[in-house]
Order: sequence, then C-alpha cells, then structure tokens
Amino acid sequence: MRTLSLSLLGFGNVGRAFARLLLDKSAELRERYAIETKITGVASRRLGWLADADGFDVEKLLAGNFSAGTRCGFIREWLTRSRPDAMFELSSVDALTGQPAINHLRAALEQGVHAITANKGAVVHGYSALRDLAAAKGKRFLFEACVMGGTPVFSLFRETLPASQLLRLRGILNSTTSRILAEMESGATFDAALKIAQDAGIAESDPSADIDGWDAAIKVHALATVLMDAQISINDIAREGIRGISGERVRAAAAAGKRIRLVAHAERRDARVVASVGPEEISPGDPLATGSPSSSIIHFELLDTLHDLIIASGRQGPDTTAYGLLADFLTVARS
Repeated sequence: MRTLSLSLLGFGNVGRAFARLLLDKSAELRERYAIETKITGVASRRLGWLADADGFDVEKLLAGNFSAGTRCGFIREWLTRSRPDAMFELSSVDALTGQPAINHLRAALEQGVHAITANKGAVVHGYSALRDLAAAKGKRFLFEACVMGGTPVFSLFRETLPASQLLRLRGILNSTTSRILAEMESGATFDAALKIAQDAGIAESDPSADIDGWDAAIKVHALATVLMDAQISINDIAREGIRGISGERVRAAAAAGKRIRLVAHAERRDARVVASVGPEEISPGDPLATGSPSSSIIHFELLDTLHDLIIASGRQGPDTTAYGLLADFLTVARS
C-alpha cells in the first residue's frame, strides 16, 4: 500500500469536486490500485498557501474549515512544506497568456513534483516547455481535464493510437452556445436564450468567453497543439462567436432541417496547421449532428490509419472535470 501526497492549487468548484471524488473513491483506490491519498497542500486567492505534510482532514476542507496547516508565503515554500507527489493546478484560465498557471506548473516540475492541470491556458501557451521540463525531470505533465472534462481525448491518442497522424479535426466544443442556439430554435431571442442559460447555471454572468468564441478557440488550440504539433498562437485562430446571430437565421436553418452550432476546426495544410471557430449550419447526416445541446463532440478526420474517429460526451461540469484529474493521477500513480 502506497500513500501519495497531493496538493491542490485552486479550491473552487473543480477543486472541491476532486477532493470529494478522492473520498468517494478511497476504498476503490486501496483495493484496486493499493493506493491511499492525502491532501497536504491547499491554495487559492482567498485562502493563500496552506500546507500540512501530515494531511488535511478533507471533510473539514469541504465544510469550509481551513484552520489547520501552516501558512506559506509563496508557491515554492508551499511545495517544500506540503511535499506532494503530484500538484493539481486548478486556477482560472487566462486565454491570452496562460499565466500564472504556467509558472505554477513549472515550479512544481522544477521541484520534482508531477504536474496535473485543468487549465487550458497553460497547455495553449506553455505545452512544449512544460512537456520538455517534465521529461528532463522524469515527471509527468498531464492535462486530460482541459478539453471535454473527463472524456479521454489526449490520453486516447497518447496511449492507444501510436504511429497515427491526425490531419484534421472539427468539433462542437462549447455546450453553452449550443444551449443558447437551441433555445433560439424554439423562438427565444438571443438575449432571452442567454438569460435561460444563465438561470440554469450553464452560462456565466459574464458570458463573453463562450458567446464570443474564446472558449472554443482555446480548446481547439490545445487540441491542435498537443495532437497535431501545431505552432500557432491564439491570435492565429480565425474566431467568430454567436453574439450577432439572429433568431430568424437560427429558425430558418431549423426549418430546413439543419442546426446552427459553433464549430471549431483545425487542419494540417502542408507544413502548417490552420484553425478557426465560427457558427455553421449542421446537416442531419453530419457526424456533429448527433447528441443533445449539452453534448460536446469531435470528429477526427483523415487519420492516416483509421480515417475517421468520433468522440462525444454528455453534460459536463465540475464532477466530470474532477474525473479527468483522477484519471491523470492514476496514470502517474501506475507509472
């Protein structure tokens, strides 16, 4: 039986869901993998840097009791005091720089700690450097939770599709816009549809990242960077959101048997990769037409070995993202 120490940088919805999942899966981890876990570090903008090498009481953390532990001044002291085997970087996404997540992950790897993240910005802006640093340190840099929550996308290619080149992908990567467009099909105005999505907890109070296409753009950038070795910046991605789409256009497409959805593309053209995000009409026979408005789906096209591969996931949220973190943790633990 091994006991592995974990530190969580970020203790919002995803961090709490992951802590709860560790509790719920504790017996299974012991029985199937001979692993026990303890959380030795917790940090957030509100909490500061808290460390306890003996392990926090997770139930108390989930109840909002953060009285235990030693308060640290900065991340490197926090890592030294919490002595984790793996750090989970769960801070807010910065689409334009990937910071401070990149610096957090670099600090962990430099101190010999496996680095796992749900932060898309860190993958978009720091993937190559963090991958190479992890390799140099003999540690893992993993990020399954960054796109489609816990749905295996990156690990699928890494573990089960060797010697297979991805030439093109297209997908619906943002379910918030799909829900808004589905409400507009039923007669709602854009503003009314957005309000419905916000009231349901699907759209944020500031929905700009979703409706202006930033969330989909950063996700397709992460996919292209990791799976296609794309050397592009976020500003290279042609981006159009759904803010300007009229209800008349959405309902005209529906009357013709089609649906308008926000679709992301990445395609290899000679020695470069071209990516874009924008609204498209989806015909019934299109692979992207399957699934509900809460689904995400990717059609990997022209794989030089399999030709077509489709991955879809249902409703996503903190629990599915937490599972992606757990899957990466078990990859680390078993290696």
